Amino acid sequence: MKMARVFHYDAFSNKPNKGNPAGVVLDADGLTEKEMQDIAMKVGFNETAFPIKSDIADLRIRYFTPGHEMNLCGHATMATIHALKTRGLLDKDMLTIETGAGILPIKIHSTVDQDLYITMKQATPQFEEFSGDKGDLASSLGLDIEDLDAELPIIYGSTGLWTLLIPIKERNAFKKMKANNNLFPQILKEMPRASVHPFCLETYDQDAHMHARHFSSPFSGTLEDPVTGTASGVMGAYYAKYIKNDRENQLHLLIEQGNEIGKDGRVRVTATKNQDTYDIEITGNAVYVNEFEVEV
Repeated sequence: MKMARVFHYDAFSNKPNKGNPAGVVLDADGLTEKEMQDIAMKVGFNETAFPIKSDIADLRIRYFTPGHEMNLCGHATMATIHALKTRGLLDKDMLTIETGAGILPIKIHSTVDQDLYITMKQATPQFEEFSGDKGDLASSLGLDIEDLDAELPIIYGSTGLWTLLIPIKERNAFKKMKANNNLFPQILKEMPRASVHPFCLETYDQDAHMHARHFSSPFSGTLEDPVTGTASGVMGAYYAKYIKNDRENQLHLLIEQGNEIGKDGRVRVTATKNQDTYDIEITGNAVYVNEFEVEV
């Protein structure tokens, strides 16, 4: 019987059982893709990460939901780097990781209180038009079309992973959201495998700039992601492009997520103007929760 040891970290929080849980399997080089997928399914978290050797970067990270492999995952990256650094398996503070979204730079830094923070650069932002039915989209979230903010565009965005960004008028609408994920593929005709990311500019935290929830594609095997690094990154690019309208060369944003499901977390996003696009970095932390074994 082959067993895999899984380390549970919560990302984008320094409090266990807040933020976003991720599984990290540190001894992953000998695992096959099928075994990685099997482990992720048994762990059941939105993502389980497998750091392995890379020929083109300092390390490679593979990310699996219970249903399939993902190109990139922000919170699982935070968890993996935190695990490697705090366990003495990483002797660098600046490194590169190989992902399905390309080779991405990572910076590790500590606060005066010795809290560990990780900054990762994401892929160049991309946006694509949504031409589906807005009424059907609102209904799939348990909302009325009047809950949508008509002054901002509904648009697909990616900094490594595609999601549909949906502006909502008021924060109170997030409490009544009840997503029917199985409806997403027929509504998201241009990208039926994309996730859905409603957001608004009204926040719980007076220091935050945006509030959000994240509902998974039904193909992923999960329903909701508590605090989403990739979507927060592309939200930063959206904020710079569609809300600030390119008026500033660099924006520092604080994104809050997870409040409605008791998993409050925070993601810091920096959007830096780079010719006709943006360089996007996200910064977050992680905390060890526990460890366990699963049969492979």
